[in-house]
Amino acid sequence: MTVTKMSWRPSYRSSKFRNVYGKVANREHSYDGIPITKNVHDNHFCAVNTKFVAVVTESAGGGSFIIIPVSQSGRLDTHYPKVCGHQGNVLDIKWNPFFENIIASCSEDTSVRVWEIPEGGLRRNMTEAVLELYGHSRRVGLIEWHPTSSGILFSAGYDYKILIWNLEIGEPVKMIDCHTDVVLSMSFNTDGSLMATSCKDKMLRVIEPRSGRVLQQANCKNHRVNRVVFLGNMKRLLTTGVSRWNTRQIALWDQEDLSMPMVEEDIDGLSGLLFPFYDADTHMLYIAGKGDGNIRYFEITTEKPFIQYLMEFRSPAPQKGLGVMPKHGLDVAACEVFRFYKLVTLKGLIEPVSMIVPRRSDTYQEDIYPMTAGTEPALSASEWLSGIDRDPVLISLKDGYHRPNQLVFKAPVKEKKSVVVNGIDLLENVPPRTENELLRMFFRQQDELRRLKEELTTKDVRIRQLELELNNLKNVSPNKPDL
Repeated sequence: MTVTKMSWRPSYRSSKFRNVYGKVANREHSYDGIPITKNVHDNHFCAVNTKFVAVVTESAGGGSFIIIPVSQSGRLDTHYPKVCGHQGNVLDIKWNPFFENIIASCSEDTSVRVWEIPEGGLRRNMTEAVLELYGHSRRVGLIEWHPTSSGILFSAGYDYKILIWNLEIGEPVKMIDCHTDVVLSMSFNTDGSLMATSCKDKMLRVIEPRSGRVLQQANCKNHRVNRVVFLGNMKRLLTTGVSRWNTRQIALWDQEDLSMPMVEEDIDGLSGLLFPFYDADTHMLYIAGKGDGNIRYFEITTEKPFIQYLMEFRSPAPQKGLGVMPKHGLDVAACEVFRFYKLVTLKGLIEPVSMIVPRRSDTYQEDIYPMTAGTEPALSASEWLSGIDRDPVLISLKDGYHRPNQLVFKAPVKEKKSVVVNGIDLLENVPPRTENELLRMFFRQQDELRRLKEELTTKDVRIRQLELELNNLKNVSPNKPDL
């Protein structure tokens, strides 16, 4: 297969998306005063759904993130409550696509945790997770929800393993162990029957997740892959990476033949990581660079040249990461087809950026809003694990999608496991790794000792009272007359 090198020279092509433009929300509709994390891990540190914006924050000791209701824009209070149960830095957060109050997080403390956020947001710090999932031996850098099943979560750790968690039982049900280095990204096809991964070992893989079998793989020597995304049902993969001359690139692949990319496109000579975002409804691809202020967008077609450059949104403020609003949360009256939530670390700001198709008519534009995936799962975790595949349950955005999800997330009740050696529970008494953890453990033990002493004093007083009552009964009984 010959690799097509694309040119930046614009070629006219009739497209309804060629005039799409980016519109930045004004200051009143942005989120200000947020201590965005300074962690250099290559993730978005932001997750968005129709109810909440979640952002990983800077914190002393342990890791935390904040949950802001979407409607609560403006400046954030300094003492705004946080989700702060992790013992190490939080590296990734993702909302459950079917339960909008459920969010998963992973951390350097080797755990994956699932949290249930109350309606209206947090009123006090949250430290207790609905589920705490331990299975990785090193820090966990990446998590992804299955696109059609309600209770399947994937996690990738620095132990080079991907674990599949069944949240109906709260246990890992499969380990994918085909990678020889850290997994950089995971992406699923529309029905979740295939998974593509990019890895630090310079390999691009297409995997059948239930069996862990590698269906296709490519050794990317000339195009070092950083991120990969499935292009809907087109049987194509899109990767971002670096060329042999250290220029940033995107490449298009046939998912059934990874021997050579179909198209390679040089972007520029900057060094920041490129994040790809694909909208299967409009076939538009958005490319945003970490540390850049701009977002390029393209249209993907089934015919040559396959990738058609459309336009570029430019901004002077560099982005650390980007959250994306689900399709059913967009403003269809304004012809909004995509919405980013841009993290600007230097300003402590989250800035919504709307991608809008300019139309004169105020009526519903059916050609840019086809049926899209909603918030109803197509199958349960046990059904997917048994080998069933189903496409997402589709909805129409014509009258605005505000149907509440009647599903309720039920966390499994897990028995407490213990590993006792010499009378010490090793799972309960995990040794501290840092000075902050040691101090926290010391103060917790001091509080526990104080409580136990108070309890002991109370019991001593009660014992003395009972002894006196017993003595009184003994003294009274000999003086009773015989009946």
